[in-house]
Amino acid sequence: QVQLVESGGGLVQPGGSLRLSCSASGSIFSVSDMGWYRQAPEKGRELVAVITYGDYTEYANSVKGRFTISRDNAKNTAHLQMNSLKPEDTAVYYCNARLRRNSGDPYSTSWGQGTQVTVSS
Repeated sequence: QVQLVESGGGLVQPGGSLRLSCSASGSIFSVSDMGWYRQAPEKGRELVAVITYGDYTEYANSVKGRFTISRDNAKNTAHLQMNSLKPEDTAVYYCNARLRRNSGDPYSTSWGQGTQVTVSS
C-alpha cells in the first residue's frame, strides 16, 4: 500500500506565502516524477508544477516566478513554495507521484487526498 499525504494548506491573504509538503510512504521501490495539481470549484484539475528525479522542473504559466517545486529523493517528499499568492490560486492542491512498488513493476500514478488553499482578504 502506498500513501501520499499533503500538508501545509490553509487561509492566507493576497500577497502572502504558503509551503505545501507531500510525503510518499509505504511499499515503494522508486519514485520518478512528482507533481502538484490543483482544482478550483467548478473547474477541471490542472497541472501546477512537476519535478523529475533529476530535478528538472516545469510550471504552469500562471505560477511561473511565484511558485517553486522541490524534492528530497531520500525521503520521497516534495514541496511547493507558493509566494505572492492571488485569489485565483484558491483551490484544492493535490500531490501526484509516479512510482514503482517493486523493481520489476511498471510505474504507476498515485494521488494524495488534497489540501485546501484559500487566498482571501
